[in-house]
Amino acid sequence: MDARAETDAAIACRPPGTVMRLSRLGSFHQTRLSFMRVLLRRLRRENWRFERPVFSIDARGVGEAVYTMRGPDRAYSLVAFAHDLPPDQRSDRVIATAWDATFTLFDGVPDAGDIARLRENVPRQEAGRVSDRELSVSRANRSVRLFEHVVDALAAGRQPDPARVDEVGYLMRTTAVYGSGKLGAADREAIETRPEFMPPFQAEMLSVWLTRAFVMDLVEEMARHRAPGTAVALDPDLRRRFGIGNSTGLGMAPFLISHPILLNNWIHAREEALARVRRLPDAGADTVRIFHRMRARAERCVALWRSEHPVQRQRLTALAADLDALRAYVSAAGLSGPLPWDRLWRWGEAELTEEGQEMLVSLLLEPHGALVDGLACCMSAEEVEGFVIDGAMTVGRLRAILEEIYGWALEIDWTAPETQARAWYVSAAKLEPRLGERWEEDLGPYEQPLAPGRDAARLYHALADEAPGGPVAGFLLRHPDHRHSVRRAQIAARHPYSEIRDNTIGADLTPIDMLRAKLSFFGAGHFDPRSDRWVRINMYRGAPFPHELHAQPEDDWSWPRAGGDA
Repeated sequence: MDARAETDAAIACRPPGTVMRLSRLGSFHQTRLSFMRVLLRRLRRENWRFERPVFSIDARGVGEAVYTMRGPDRAYSLVAFAHDLPPDQRSDRVIATAWDATFTLFDGVPDAGDIARLRENVPRQEAGRVSDRELSVSRANRSVRLFEHVVDALAAGRQPDPARVDEVGYLMRTTAVYGSGKLGAADREAIETRPEFMPPFQAEMLSVWLTRAFVMDLVEEMARHRAPGTAVALDPDLRRRFGIGNSTGLGMAPFLISHPILLNNWIHAREEALARVRRLPDAGADTVRIFHRMRARAERCVALWRSEHPVQRQRLTALAADLDALRAYVSAAGLSGPLPWDRLWRWGEAELTEEGQEMLVSLLLEPHGALVDGLACCMSAEEVEGFVIDGAMTVGRLRAILEEIYGWALEIDWTAPETQARAWYVSAAKLEPRLGERWEEDLGPYEQPLAPGRDAARLYHALADEAPGGPVAGFLLRHPDHRHSVRRAQIAARHPYSEIRDNTIGADLTPIDMLRAKLSFFGAGHFDPRSDRWVRINMYRGAPFPHELHAQPEDDWSWPRAGGDA
């Protein structure tokens, strides 16, 4: 084995037992592989062009608009409807029935008939229906703290207060971005072979990016209506400091459990990217310079990160200390010598918190786009394979898989009330996942199969008296209630990062860990938990707008610029 092969073997991806714990998943940050960044890199490199064929907004901020991106083969249009919503109807709850703005992403460029049809349905959201020409449906509400301040300031001929902009970070907050067949929209299968949509969630990310553009145009137009003689537009640099907010609750949490192969591919790509960087034999001057620049930006990111949640505030304090320690370490030790990135990573594993370690993952990837960006093409999944059970597998082999992958679950006393304190079910009113208290509510008949650890332990004990050489198929004929656990175990044997290695129904469960993991892959930042069950985030903060996509440096927006940053 040559030296390079020995290095590659020694520096492998982190083991699933380390990565797939909820506390670590709940410490993830955006990276170069996050879906927003993947999208904007593609749009820029393929020379997509922006048009705004419709924009009709009155003085109250009511009207409609169409924002179109034209690519090499297709065009997509955000159709936006702005409303005059009374303040007492503004709510982040999924059960809301009215919003400040509603949207759909249209496949192509809509004509007047399409817009008329959408006008009758999109503002109604769940009460309406769209067609397979629509790829997503979404809605958003204004930020009470900032929206009017910005309109008033622009109308008076001045820029809004930058400190207030940084404190809030957005003018509207989406409360849902539905795709994949929701409300009659196109199924994922209809678009998944299109190159621009092959990576996950690209249609939804395009919708949010265009929504941000519409919101900024909306406040500028309202200011012009309010004071046509004095109104000014937002300063371009300040304008880019606005993102789009989002409120995400329990409805998203079970996604990572329900899509094990997709989860594996996301995590595996991220871990492979980290391993590739760690294997580099040396650090070039350009990559070192970029790393230091991004490290300084990360410090600014944490300085701007606001949260009222006591746990998150403690984590932010610790993260700031981690970044101070990182700055001191690289200043003293440098990034020269053999395997410098691996040496830095090993130091981080020993010295930083989980939150700091996962921030370091993001920073290590930043200077190495040519090495890691291509992994984005590996992050989608053909999940049909997960429905096939290998009935010929022996019972002995299945038991060995359970011991290897679910050993942590086999050590839990599942008869203790606190280990099964929670139960996942689906709300009849909204058809959204919810988390209830098992011993306080009669949830057993409605429980969803979202406790793979407990179910794997039940399967393991059910196999105790089975002949090791017998086929799994025979066991399942007698015990069909274990089919889903057998299927998950066989998936996990092929896909090492497919299973969360923690109890998802225990009394100490923090569901927002699952939310944050998924949202970090979207590219979200500034996580602000509002409880253990829902979180506010910011999306596309710092990103170029559609009209300036080709005028800004490529993929240089995810970390806020620090003082003196070039």
